[in-house]
Amino acid sequence: MANYFDIDDILAEEELVSVVFQKAVNGVGIDPSSETDSVEPGSKVELPFWLAHELHLRQIATVKLPPSFNQKTRLELGADAACVDLRSRCPYFYEFGCKIAPLVGDRDMGSFLLSAFKNRYQEVLAKAHTAAFAAASKFLNLLTKEETNLYEAAQSSMAAFKKWRIGGPRFQRAAVLGRKRKPTA
Repeated sequence: MANYFDIDDILAEEELVSVVFQKAVNGVGIDPSSETDSVEPGSKVELPFWLAHELHLRQIATVKLPPSFNQKTRLELGADAACVDLRSRCPYFYEFGCKIAPLVGDRDMGSFLLSAFKNRYQEVLAKAHTAAFAAASKFLNLLTKEETNLYEAAQSSMAAFKKWRIGGPRFQRAAVLGRKRKPTA
């Protein structure tokens, strides 16, 4: 379940997933194509993750792998991870991937997410330290929320380093180092 006070976690769980109902459910009215308030077994419906998760735990529905984690996306990330627009596919790609993996039974999801993160992490840091504003704005449109936070943290640390290097406080010799020791007899 969501971390109650973490808005990013709440937004990640709002991501829509496709579910297939295993049992008939009456009085819910979640299937917009249906004229009744019931859902028949085998019906495919798009639901927010938090609801799909609860239905999966109660064995009422099975969750399908979202398109943002399909084989096409995996191949694109394997070819050139830095150029893939993950934000348009899923703004909370890594966090949502960790949440959806147990529900869809994908044992390779963890290694896939780690590999994608490693490949993109290097590019995020390189751009954060060197990119001009115009180039950075184009690059930021490709990043997930997690990567954007990393980018901003890297830029902030680089700015603080430059400020320190130019005129920040210098190291001072500790007072204890200036005293002469008494000779021991």
